[in-house]
Amino acid sequence: MTATTCPSGATLAEAEEFLAAHPEITAVDIVLNDSNGIGRGKIIRRHELASLYRTGRHMPISILGLDIVGEDVHETGLIWDQGDGDLRAWPIPGSLKALHNTTPPRAEVLMSLYELDGRPMRSDPRHALQRQVDEYTRRGLRPAGAFELEFFLLANTRDSDGKVRPASDVLDGRFSRKTEVYSVDHLHGMVPLFNDVYAAAALAGITAETLISEYAPGQYELTLHYREDVMQAADDLIRLKRIVRAQARAHGVTACFMAKPFEQYAGSGMHFHVSLQDEAGINLFAEKAPGTWQPELLHALGGLRATMAESMLVFAPHLNSWRRFANQSYAPVSTAWGVNNRSVALRVPAGELKARRIEHRPSGVDANPYLVAATVLAGILHGIDNRIDPGPETTGNAYDEAADGPAMPRDWGAAIAAAQQSAFLKKALGEDMHRTFTAVKAAEYARVARTISEVDFDLYLHTV
Repeated sequence: MTATTCPSGATLAEAEEFLAAHPEITAVDIVLNDSNGIGRGKIIRRHELASLYRTGRHMPISILGLDIVGEDVHETGLIWDQGDGDLRAWPIPGSLKALHNTTPPRAEVLMSLYELDGRPMRSDPRHALQRQVDEYTRRGLRPAGAFELEFFLLANTRDSDGKVRPASDVLDGRFSRKTEVYSVDHLHGMVPLFNDVYAAAALAGITAETLISEYAPGQYELTLHYREDVMQAADDLIRLKRIVRAQARAHGVTACFMAKPFEQYAGSGMHFHVSLQDEAGINLFAEKAPGTWQPELLHALGGLRATMAESMLVFAPHLNSWRRFANQSYAPVSTAWGVNNRSVALRVPAGELKARRIEHRPSGVDANPYLVAATVLAGILHGIDNRIDPGPETTGNAYDEAADGPAMPRDWGAAIAAAQQSAFLKKALGEDMHRTFTAVKAAEYARVARTISEVDFDLYLHTV
C-alpha cells in the first residue's frame, strides 16, 4: 500500500459527485473523534476537498492524546515520546454530508486516523470498534444495534444561584420547571428546533425517530433507527449529538450532554440496543419458542455481567457521570438483568421474537459510543466463548435486591483503577486505545482533584 492509497476505502469519485451535486457548499468540517468523543479537526475550503480524498490530511498524533479541555496528556505516549509528528487522517466512506441551516452552506465529513504507511492508528476510537466488528465478521457473525440519545435543552444563562435552568420554549418563550415526562403538549414548544434537527438528520442519512419529553425538566430523548451495521449506529449517535448541539445553538438555547446537570432529577443515558445475526441474517438472540431463551442470549448477558465492573469507566467516563447512579433514578446500580424491567442494567425488551435484543443501560450520554460499542461487543463474545451463566433474572425492583454479580466500582476513582488493571478492557479496546483512554481519564481525575470547587467554599469557608 502506498502512502496515498486511501486505507479507509473512500474514493475521489465520492467527493467529485458531492461537489457536483452541491455547488452551494463553500466549506467542509473535517471531524475526527477523540477518546472523549469530542470532534476535533479543521474547516477546509471547497477547493481542498478533492485533495483530502486523494492524499488524506496530515494531523498531529497528539490530537488523540488530549484531555477533556484539549490539553496534552503526556502519559498517553502520543506527545513528545513520538515528537508530536503528523499522521494522516482519511475520510470515512459515505460520511460526506451537507449540513442543515448553515450560512454560507457547509458540509461535514467524518475522519479516521492512520499511520503514514496506511495502518490504522490504534488510539483512534473508531478503529477500536472496527477491531471488534472484524472479529465478529471472522466468526460469520454480524452485530446490529442502535443508541438512544437523551439530553437537556438549557437556557444560555444561569439562574440567580448560578445553577443551570431549563430552556424556555423556542416557539413562544413559555417556561416550565416541571417534570413533563411524556407530555406531548410540552414537546410542541420545541417543535421549531426539532424540525431543524430532523431536517439535519435527514441530510446526514440518519433516521431519527421518536421524540420524547423525558423524566426531568428540559430533558428529551430521540431514538434512532436500528442499524444492521453497528459501526453505522455509532456514527449516527456521534453525528446526531453534533446536530442537536448546532440546531439548539441556532435557536438560542444550549444542548447539554452532561450525564447529570440537575442534582435532584434523573440524568441522561445512552442506552445501547444490540442483537446478533448470523450470515443469513437470522437473529441468534431470538428464541425458537416463547419462554425458551436462546443460549447465545443468556451467555451474552453472562459475559456483559461478568465484565461490567471493570468496564464502567467506558460507560461512565467523567466525574459527573457518577452522579447519575442513584436508587430509583432509572440508572442501574448493579449488574442485574431482567425482561421488560427498567431497574436493571441489562434489559431484554418486550416485543416480537424476531426483534429480540439486549438493551445495555449503564452508559451515560457523555460516553464515547465507539468505545461503548467495542466494550459491549467484547463482553458478549466473552460470555459466548466461556458459556457464562448470567444467573437468575431480576423480576422485581433491582434497586431493592442485593446484586450477586461482580462488585461495581464505588466511584470514578475506583473505576479508573479497575480499568487500568483490566486485562479484559485491554483486549476489548486494544492495548494502544486502552493506554490512551485510561491515561486521559487519570489526567482528568487529577485536574478535578486539584480544583477548588464552589461546594468547598459553601461547606468549609466559614465553618472549619
